[in-house]
Amino acid sequence: MPELVLYKKDACPFCVKVMRYLDAHGIEVPMRDTVADPSAREELVRVGGKAQVPCLFIDGEPLYESADIIAYFAAHRA
Repeated sequence: MPELVLYKKDACPFCVKVMRYLDAHGIEVPMRDTVADPSAREELVRVGGKAQVPCLFIDGEPLYESADIIAYFAAHRA
């Protein structure tokens, strides 16, 4: 199973869209809030090249855009 981490911020409507999808489907993913944890934002920029959220890291590779993240989870549900 790939290592997943979702970078988000609560005020972002696209992050809320992803989090609602995860909640509705009972999917638990480690999350890092880029507002509450400045080191999370720094890591997102360092590894992903930009501070855009939501961003799902899949084995260290960034996936941006809420629709793409939801599609990933829809395709990889057990």
